[in-house]
Amino acid sequence: MTASASERIAATLRERIRSGELPPGARVPSTREIVRRHGVAMATATKVLTTLRREGLVDTRPGVGTVVAGTGVVGTAAVGTAAVDTVITGAATPTARPPSHATRASDGTLDRATLVAAAVAIADAEGLSGLSMRRVAAALGVATMSLYRHVADKDDLVLQMLDSALGEMTVPTTRPRDLRAGLETGARLIWRTFRRHPWVAPAMSLTRPQPIANGLRYAEWLLGILDEHGVDAATAFSTHLMLFNLARGIAINLEPEREAQAETGMDNEEWMDANEGVLRAILSPGAHPRFERILESGYDLDLDALFEFGLQCVLDGLVPALEP
Repeated sequence: MTASASERIAATLRERIRSGELPPGARVPSTREIVRRHGVAMATATKVLTTLRREGLVDTRPGVGTVVAGTGVVGTAAVGTAAVDTVITGAATPTARPPSHATRASDGTLDRATLVAAAVAIADAEGLSGLSMRRVAAALGVATMSLYRHVADKDDLVLQMLDSALGEMTVPTTRPRDLRAGLETGARLIWRTFRRHPWVAPAMSLTRPQPIANGLRYAEWLLGILDEHGVDAATAFSTHLMLFNLARGIAINLEPEREAQAETGMDNEEWMDANEGVLRAILSPGAHPRFERILESGYDLDLDALFEFGLQCVLDGLVPALEP
């Protein structure tokens, strides 16, 4: 029996994954790319990715698209960025999974570190909307009231979780001599943290910053770079906030996208494909030629690439203004 187009394309991608040509975390062609490359219908392209997803070879990651399953650096930002980010964070972005069970302290009792680790694992897998004191207690196999010996309430727990997540950043022991390199490193550190824990960006506030010890550790390192280049304190802090909010402003889309995937069963590419007809219906012929060109090109949204693009544009203007 002759294999169908979707089977042939799926077999090609399957072989590329198994051979290591497409490593864990690497993006696989999107539905639009498959349509363009192979000249097949959108339904066929969707079937290809659905087949690979059912086989456990790929999964979807908010803001990135379909990637090879397993741990690995995600995204298609500028050449070398992923590798650099892996070095400065000390680890690649893991695939979030809910805790199947929790590990107690060595003497069998519950301690704050164990409680916070269990809560972080739940938030990583299910978002802050899935986090509750009852849910954490169930994961730990303890009574809900026992958690209050270690945290005052859920807000206090989230604060401890933020400190834990920011504490994972491997802040370099030295600061780059080059101002731009230092600011790039700092911005990518916080971006990778948001990437690793999608709930962190919406949980943090710019206007009412939470008292987070590991957040201060990161800020002190970045401010030190600016101080060593003679930038005054107020300008340095504004620079820190601007870079922080560039990353946070993009990362804040990760959590809603994951919730939308859970509710609809579609990633953002599949949702766009399903709603393309609605969008085209409101476009008056010839009235929006530039937007129509974007639509025809099959633009694929990649938040990693969007962050990198924004970062480089900001630094192009910021660094010359800061340097003496």
